[in-house]
Amino acid sequence: MTNKTPFLLALCLAAGLALLACSGGASDNTTNSAAGNSNKAATSNTSTASGDKVGVPECDEYIAKVEACLAKVPAAGQPAVKSSLDTMRKSWRDAAATPQGKAGLAQACKQALETAKTSMASYQCSW
Repeated sequence: MTNKTPFLLALCLAAGLALLACSGGASDNTTNSAAGNSNKAATSNTSTASGDKVGVPECDEYIAKVEACLAKVPAAGQPAVKSSLDTMRKSWRDAAATPQGKAGLAQACKQALETAKTSMASYQCSW
């Protein structure tokens, strides 16, 4: 059962990210245009966070791709996606601290990336 814990945690977090990402999609274009400068600021802020590697290539790939997509998320939804991503990063880093946790993370992060591709498709991010 312990081997499934990181996978289930990652899957739950990915589902949460999907829900949070979808909740920001209803904002109007005026808000999105006015937030253009804040999107640039958010992108530069997330690039510093990308230095925080999990240590599992699949997880680090997921984090990098979601961070790159964050600028395309409507401004109203960005804080929720960023918060969810930060929570995932911390959980995955904690799980990667043990050999059992690290072993289960590769598959969990692959699944999280597939989920993010679907849930964030409306933002036209390149995966």
